[in-house]
Amino acid sequence: MDQSSAIQCLTAISHNGRLSLMRRLIKAGSSGMSSGDLAAAENINASTASAQLLVLSNSGLVSATRNGKQMIYHAHFNRFQKLISFLMEDCCAGERDV
Repeated sequence: MDQSSAIQCLTAISHNGRLSLMRRLIKAGSSGMSSGDLAAAENINASTASAQLLVLSNSGLVSATRNGKQMIYHAHFNRFQKLISFLMEDCCAGERDV
C-alpha cells in the first residue's frame, strides 16, 4: 500500500459513524450485512448508512453485492491488513519484541 491509499483508508474511517459501521462489518465476518441491518444495528437512518457505506466502498475497505433488493456489504480484510502493514513497516527501530 502506498501513502496515498493509506490516507484514503484512514480518512474513510476517521468519522464516528463510518468507524462504527466498519467495526460492525468486521464483526459480521465474511457473511457481511445488509445496509438495512447495518443501519438498524447502528440506529441510523438508511440514507445516512448508504452515504457512509459509499465512502467506505470508495476507499476499498468494503464492497457490496446485490442479493435481490438488498445490498450486502463485506469488509475487505486484506485491505485492512495492508493498511496495518503500511503503518507498521518501519516500526520500533527494528526491535522484534515490539
